[in-house]
Amino acid sequence: QVQLVESGGGLVQPGGSLRLSCAASGFNLNYQDIGWFRQAPGKEREAITCITSSGGSTHYAESVKGRFTTSRDNTEHLVYLQMNSLKREDTAVYYCAPCAVVGVRIVRLDFASWGRGTQVTVSS
Repeated sequence: QVQLVESGGGLVQPGGSLRLSCAASGFNLNYQDIGWFRQAPGKEREAITCITSSGGSTHYAESVKGRFTTSRDNTEHLVYLQMNSLKREDTAVYYCAPCAVVGVRIVRLDFASWGRGTQVTVSS
């Protein structure tokens, strides 16, 4: 089964930082552009980042630009999301998935199943 596995979530105070990790099973993550997506309670899932397979190009949604950074380590077959200056509205379940950039939009490529996600809660 082609699937991604997210980890690293937790409870953090406003202004704090977290780093999420994404690993893959069933395919080689190194050959795919990988994005981060999030879904807050009662809201639709939102695409927030996409990094090319080489790591040479990254794209960000306006809601996270300047605060979040995506990177990858292809020797470790991992993709990361470094989240700084976290806000309460960043509270969500975070997922990673294969992605593409269409115009200015980040979209998910659906050949891999959604993982279970990792919960990020920003609260004092």
